[in-house]
Amino acid sequence: MTSTAHAITYGYSELPDLMRRMTGDEKHSPAASSTLDAIWVLYDRVLRVSPETVDAPDRDRFLLSKGHGPMAYYAVLAAKSFLPVALLPGFGGYDSPLGHHPDRMLVPGAEIGSGSLGHGLPLAVGTALGLRAQGLTDPRVWVLIGDAELDEGSNHEAIAYAPSAGLDRLHTLVVDNSSATHGWPGGIASRFEVAGWSAVTVDGHDHEALYEAFTAPHPGRPHAVVARVAPKHA
Repeated sequence: MTSTAHAITYGYSELPDLMRRMTGDEKHSPAASSTLDAIWVLYDRVLRVSPETVDAPDRDRFLLSKGHGPMAYYAVLAAKSFLPVALLPGFGGYDSPLGHHPDRMLVPGAEIGSGSLGHGLPLAVGTALGLRAQGLTDPRVWVLIGDAELDEGSNHEAIAYAPSAGLDRLHTLVVDNSSATHGWPGGIASRFEVAGWSAVTVDGHDHEALYEAFTAPHPGRPHAVVARVAPKHA
């Protein structure tokens, strides 16, 4: 798909309407709504990627690990003209590219196929390593995970490895709706900090707080932003 076919962009106030257009059988709407503000701020103010640069080697990469609730992601991609708004009502349909889990081969701008918990952060570590191996040191890698994904051991291996590998272009956004089984003294941010990450906790619906956290300097270290939202089912 080319951006010229759907060049109209939408603002934040129009996102609820875009989400309402997705009327398919979806079991994870709270998971989607909890990520809406954070994804919007990233795509609106932080990520260096556009419909015209989805294949550019120096683009920023955004990996949606929490792919089992992709409606907010699809709404933001449509608002930013990565995909036509006309596709939204078909969400979850047999012949729709917008499945209940994003498919990188079908969704313009999607970097990974996702939805199974625990894979996104290790994939982001591999992406950052791969970019560095190619001499691409400018692109930033962002991955959005849910707090319940931290129940998976694969994420803790990635958390432990990233600082020792010097992956300072790696950023993890943890949307915390208190759905994890396990916890850590001092909160989720402390789990990252003890491993050598830069980490901050903010209100997951406060756009200015999110932006400041997303853009905070973290020289020499990967960066984690924990976005607290109202407790809901993951």
